[in-house]
Amino acid sequence: MSRKSLTINPHAAQPTSLLALGASLWRHRQLIAQMTRREVVGRYKGSALGLTWSFFNPVFMLVVYTFVFSEIFNARWDGLGANASKTQFAMVLFVGMIVLGLFNELVNRAPALILGNVNYVKKVVFPLEILPVIALCASCFHSLISLAVLLVAFGLFNGYVPWTAVFIPLILLPLCVLTLGLAWILASLGVFLRDVGQFVTIITTVLTFLSPVFYPVTAVPERFRDVIMANPLTFIIEQARGALIAGKIPDWPGLACYTVIAGICAWLGYVWFQKTRKGFADVL
Repeated sequence: MSRKSLTINPHAAQPTSLLALGASLWRHRQLIAQMTRREVVGRYKGSALGLTWSFFNPVFMLVVYTFVFSEIFNARWDGLGANASKTQFAMVLFVGMIVLGLFNELVNRAPALILGNVNYVKKVVFPLEILPVIALCASCFHSLISLAVLLVAFGLFNGYVPWTAVFIPLILLPLCVLTLGLAWILASLGVFLRDVGQFVTIITTVLTFLSPVFYPVTAVPERFRDVIMANPLTFIIEQARGALIAGKIPDWPGLACYTVIAGICAWLGYVWFQKTRKGFADVL
């Protein structure tokens, strides 16, 4: 293929329909898989342990957080009982960390996705809309590793794994869709407003402490509980804990409603990205 055939008009209007999005993702599925693999492997390139760090990182943070909250702050989790072991506390904490990590990793990276791939904007035919999808797939890979660590640990310490754990992909899927929509918006804004990355870091830090990761929702004073429940992470964290720890069936009507809202947000994010991408070349 000649160089001329690879050039594009960066100011050309881009399709915004859901059909066009689905067609693009399917058409570029192999490219998405290849770039996701490259990104995951590249993160640990040159390190002695390589991908093994994807196991060690969540385990290390789990140990630190569990020590701080169970030993120093003497935190207790409602529903586990007064005699609950530190291991049980760690399991509950870990579920929240997995959900939070999936969200935060992609959202924090999103503002720099286009800035870090300037050549794709001007010089070659490249579907820019798949960059957030690739970042999401990489985040999901690390979340799956953390989930595997959790399930193995749960089975070792409790002698069984709740069968409801099979529902965890359906529980996390709406969050992935919502986060992808936010990533499209933030990736676009990051091109025009370079301060977006700093602002997003502050927001995700605030969300970390406004999400029921280190405490149960029941521990929040009644007058502030509505704020916690309005957090889009709260519902997913609670559903994930129910399926992975308590063996509860997910709240299907709630998940269905969440999925519809997440789908609308994702489509709006995609539309925003496609409408604004024609200005990327002028700024970059």
